[in-house]
Amino acid sequence: MTELPDWVRPLHSALDDKLGLELLEVAPERAVGRVPVEGNTQPLGLWHGGASAVLAETLGSMAALAHARTLDRVAVGVDLNVTHHRAVRSGWVTGTATALRLGSTTAMYEVALADDAGQRIGSARLTCAVVAPR
Repeated sequence: MTELPDWVRPLHSALDDKLGLELLEVAPERAVGRVPVEGNTQPLGLWHGGASAVLAETLGSMAALAHARTLDRVAVGVDLNVTHHRAVRSGWVTGTATALRLGSTTAMYEVALADDAGQRIGSARLTCAVVAPR
């Protein structure tokens, strides 16, 4: 596992904490993290699609922020879509955000979501605007 950059450590939200998000890797080209299924299910006991969206947006946004920092900018999400492929009832869901485009005004990521067996349970795409900090 790659050591997380120091600037990442203080960046977490109450939602990250509620989900039990663990960031494993953050760089402009790629971010990896995971969330336990337990505590993040819908009423039928399946992994919640909203948890997939949060995981995908968090990973893509962290990678986009790593990219934006190289330009003395910040990144903000502007578009997210998630497709669900299969159900998960236990274990962990791991997301891997991979850069599709790293530009001066936008950063785009594909996020693969997988279960403990490595089977893809969902796919997402996140586009972030790269903007001047406020």
